[in-house]
Amino acid sequence: MVTASPQIANPAAEPIDHSIIEGRADSVAHLFRNRVAATPNAGAFMYAVQGPGGERWETDTWTQVDTIVREIGAGLISLGVAAEDRVGIASGTRYEWALADLGVMVAGAATTTIYPTTMADDVAYIVSDSGCVVVFAENAAQVEKLESIREQIPAVTKVVLFDGDPGDGDWVISLTALREAGRAYLADHPNAVDERIDGTGPEKLSTIIYTSGTTGRPKGVRLLHRSWTYEAAATAAMNIIDENDLQYLWLPLAHSMGKVLLTLPMEVGCCTAIDGRIDKIVDNLAVVQPTFMGAAPRIFEKAYGRVKMMMEEEGGLKLKLFNWAGDVGREVSELREQGKNPSGLLAGKYAIADKIIMSKIRDRFGGRVRFFISGSAALNQDVARWFDAMGMQVAEGYGLTETSAASFVNRTKAYRYGSVGWPLPGTEVKIAEDGEVLLRGPGVMEGYHNNPAANAEVFTSDGWFQTGDIGELDDRGFLRITDRKKDLFKTSGGKYIAPSAIESTFKGICPFVSQLVVYGNDRNFVSALVTMDPDAITGWAAANGMEGKSYAEISASPQCRELVQGYIDQLNAGLNRWETIKKFTILDRDLTVDDGELTPSLKLKRKVVSEKYQDLLEAHYS
Repeated sequence: MVTASPQIANPAAEPIDHSIIEGRADSVAHLFRNRVAATPNAGAFMYAVQGPGGERWETDTWTQVDTIVREIGAGLISLGVAAEDRVGIASGTRYEWALADLGVMVAGAATTTIYPTTMADDVAYIVSDSGCVVVFAENAAQVEKLESIREQIPAVTKVVLFDGDPGDGDWVISLTALREAGRAYLADHPNAVDERIDGTGPEKLSTIIYTSGTTGRPKGVRLLHRSWTYEAAATAAMNIIDENDLQYLWLPLAHSMGKVLLTLPMEVGCCTAIDGRIDKIVDNLAVVQPTFMGAAPRIFEKAYGRVKMMMEEEGGLKLKLFNWAGDVGREVSELREQGKNPSGLLAGKYAIADKIIMSKIRDRFGGRVRFFISGSAALNQDVARWFDAMGMQVAEGYGLTETSAASFVNRTKAYRYGSVGWPLPGTEVKIAEDGEVLLRGPGVMEGYHNNPAANAEVFTSDGWFQTGDIGELDDRGFLRITDRKKDLFKTSGGKYIAPSAIESTFKGICPFVSQLVVYGNDRNFVSALVTMDPDAITGWAAANGMEGKSYAEISASPQCRELVQGYIDQLNAGLNRWETIKKFTILDRDLTVDDGELTPSLKLKRKVVSEKYQDLLEAHYS
């Protein structure tokens, strides 16, 4: 039994249009149909197309999307997919993912998300445990994976391929073939899709997203239609986004935050540009010119580090102006955080700094960004503050897959850096006596699929969801997350360490680092593993007599060791004595998603990394 303090966030001063939340659509499918009816000719999705002249971006209207989605939905119905049947999507982020998911929604079925990097054994478990009857596959690699486990997933009657040749068999068909089957079915059953939509209510299953479990097998999070329509309506009620906005969406759509960012535009009517290629983000921002984008902290850290490093390489007057503009912007940012605006001399300096420095930096992100959304892990305060100083606020938020991604978010006009903001309207929060954050509200999952034991572990007797995160609420109701409850460790001297806070701080100090992994449970001091950002360290090496050297050679060099030690010393200067990093090892490669060390949303898999590099970590204490 969890006892909790009566501390409940209550941002009463926030203007909220509660009618949007109370009158929200019954399901994602209803929300989509309503949007098509409201703005049929407005842009819905932008996507990149390869042509003879190179890559270009095209836009489909809500009416065009409706035609495709209804054909996919009817095609699924023609395959025998019934209401709430599970349909898997094994694909990276792309336009077809969104179309397939909406097709599943209008067919009254439920989507099971599968990351394209998931190993075959886990795919077999996810598809089998969720009960998928059809699976969408991105390409030949995903089809090959599914074929290798076909005997383990006998319920799957069809695989629908986005890209490539499905071959001559009958198990794999193309997306085009599914749409053709849908058109034929609609010709004979013109009301089939609308009947499925009408029969889908708020308490019907919409999505199953599998998240890592402590037993090694992932747990399927059951999210109902009410969760997604609530997330979209609650965000819209805060008046942060409107129909004139343009979203750039690269986050994994298999992740709960990706689903929120797909659902939100249907509520507010804005357009979304979709492209999951991480290496194309900067190039695409310049072309698409979005007004907002969601991202993981690593994207902001990397962009900040790159700009800072470029300026330091330039040196001279440019560096002085850059630093001066940063100082001026920070002053203005701190005022805005208090709800004030600059005046007098500061306002004049800010106008000059904006013209000669800040506007140029904003141009690198397309020139129209009003704000970013950051989630999945802690964002360094200095990095967040720098973006705000440059005129691009980062609204940090917080949530879990089990709470439909977004439970808290900083508002554009009410924010506090270092916090994850206020709860979404309609979400309740309180802090347990041991500091754990407890949540209750429409966004919380129905429970784990086929896992009553896990449900009993995370829900209190009075319905509060135990997040596993340690946090605190300040006097204005802003929530600050200090660490994952399970990540906290104690040194042999009895001192508690919050590793993610130390790691986040270091990333704001060192522009050359990619990852810092803090370690020291039951040890007499703290140590760490370090990886360098490949792009940043290669540029640094070229300027320090190591041009042409490989990443492994650079990371093993005395010069790199000296560089990192200097930044570790800066980090340690701001830590308590028992938190300081006494020893560290620089790895000969960066951590990656493909090697299972990072999640697809670029979050550190601490246990995996600690086990993989156990010998190196143990050597720190020899």
